[in-house]
Amino acid sequence: MNQQTDILPASLDKIIEQLAEHGWVVDNTLFSAQAIRQLQQCCLAQWQEGRFHEAAVGRAEQQGRRSEIRSDSVLWLEPADAHPAVAHYFSTLDQVRQAVNQAFYLGLEDLESHFAVYPPGSFYKKHLDRFRDDDARTLTAVLYLNEDWPDAAGGQMRLYLDADCTQSLDVVPRAGTLVLFLSDRFWHEVLPATQQRLSVTGWFRRRQPGLAWSS
Repeated sequence: MNQQTDILPASLDKIIEQLAEHGWVVDNTLFSAQAIRQLQQCCLAQWQEGRFHEAAVGRAEQQGRRSEIRSDSVLWLEPADAHPAVAHYFSTLDQVRQAVNQAFYLGLEDLESHFAVYPPGSFYKKHLDRFRDDDARTLTAVLYLNEDWPDAAGGQMRLYLDADCTQSLDVVPRAGTLVLFLSDRFWHEVLPATQQRLSVTGWFRRRQPGLAWSS
């Protein structure tokens, strides 16, 4: 894959402006159709190889499968992954990390990320992305890999825009759409879909004083 990793300054400026104003942004400019297709093919190949596992909720000893809360399956990714599509994904989002740090002094140092596959009928109930006992996750990034996704298929991410969850934005999971939002501020959920739904979900994390990183 011919990788073009330099993001246009105008795209980064728009992301920073929207994050400053709203705390969230929906972008369709950072990833080319080719980059998304390569990620989709990588995701599906590993899905077919049986490398995914059912997603859990919580962390450490509280972690467990809760099918009434979420019913997707995930495969964790590493920046050193040999697949060029995954390397391109991490390289692109690292430019976002640097721009966000420069603008907001958040001290983001790490991106943990996984492929997520939602079989038909799967969902993820309303939740926040920050753990109660660990505030490292600071900025959530969700990138969709679903080409030609029809509105009638469902599967939207419903992002709640206020603390009382009375206002919301539904994001259709179409290929190339990237959603960024502050992890501790915005409740959100994944609505059931009528067909398989693919995404890459990541969290920019800040280092905790005196603590080692954990996944």
